[in-house]
Amino acid sequence: MIQLDAIDKKLLHFLQEDCKQTNKELSSKLNLSVTAVYERIKKLEREGVIAQHVTLVDKRLIDKAFVTFCSIKLVQHSKDYVIEFENEVAKLDEVLECYHISGDYDYLLKVLVSDMEEFREFMVKKLTTISHIGSTHSTFMINEVKHTTAISF
Repeated sequence: MIQLDAIDKKLLHFLQEDCKQTNKELSSKLNLSVTAVYERIKKLEREGVIAQHVTLVDKRLIDKAFVTFCSIKLVQHSKDYVIEFENEVAKLDEVLECYHISGDYDYLLKVLVSDMEEFREFMVKKLTTISHIGSTHSTFMINEVKHTTAISF
């Protein structure tokens, strides 16, 4: 595990708020030189702490606000079935997140589409065509209470 000092943690906090801040802006907030900020960011990138820089899109403004959580149960838990399912689900653009979980189901998917009709199309034409799915259970988001990508330190 990588050890982060207090400055690294503050830097990561600021970058998670807005990664488009300039090194000059960050240096002012951290009371460091621009070069020191640059070197810290590069070090965090090299070590894999900063995995990538992304743009967050407002799903409501692009007509993709119908959020569904799909629980998936495989017919059996063989290595081949697990690998095949994971490879196939990774190809589905509608699936934002996929977790192998414990409990009654094997996987939990977060699916983003425009409406119930598009979700049905996704289920019928894409998800259920993946081999080895024994059953599915879907729940639909009523309201987003909290959504963040920021990790606290």
